[in-house]
Amino acid sequence: MISLGGARLTNVLLTAGSVPKAAFQMLPNSFGRVPNCWQVGFMTGNQGLIWEGTSHACGKFENKFLEDLAPGTQPPFLLYENEVKTDTNKIEEFLEENLCPPKYPRLAARNPESNTAGSNVFSKFSAYIKNPNPGMNDMLEKGLVKSLLKLDEYLNTPVPEEIDENSADDVTISSRKFLDGNQLTLADCNLLPKLHIVQVVCRKYRAFEIPRQFTGIWRYLKNAYECEEFAHTCPKDEEIELAYASVAKPLK
Repeated sequence: MISLGGARLTNVLLTAGSVPKAAFQMLPNSFGRVPNCWQVGFMTGNQGLIWEGTSHACGKFENKFLEDLAPGTQPPFLLYENEVKTDTNKIEEFLEENLCPPKYPRLAARNPESNTAGSNVFSKFSAYIKNPNPGMNDMLEKGLVKSLLKLDEYLNTPVPEEIDENSADDVTISSRKFLDGNQLTLADCNLLPKLHIVQVVCRKYRAFEIPRQFTGIWRYLKNAYECEEFAHTCPKDEEIELAYASVAKPLK
């Protein structure tokens, strides 16, 4: 059950049986600028958990529920058998341990490098978009581009599973859909929401787009947009832009 309401919404995912309960905080109709919430939502969607949404006015009940659930902290939360987890990494670990094969798809990446690919893109983006000083803009943009280039190189480099040692043909450019292969993993749940936010916000507030020559990244995003789990949890561009309207500093 997804419960929606108010200018700053509360999205509560309730499930039954041995599957955990999770609470997410959202902006209107989206996960807005809260990539951690989107990340957990994307992860649970990738595991086949079905959401059913309803809308109503957000009142004291919902706010009191969240305040009592984890006082002084911000969602996402995970509630399981009266134990509350508030750290996104701990939530990921819990889901990976409990939503596992054969009932659920494998979350862990096979190649350790997939877990760190693109790990500094969002921090470079944050510095770039929050900077109001025109004199620093080019330097910060170059820092972002450098981090994107490193990610692009990883996405275009074949992973071991793509290389057939018995084949006479060398695979020099990867054709895989996602970071670790053709199946979504936890690494994608971490990176894709952030990468999409980078693309949308930079285009709106800096007239900057991920360079088209970064073919690995654009292949990666194209495959994500065609993925039902990603599309189901992906906010509208307008909602992301609205969420960042006060974060992106005008250059002056």
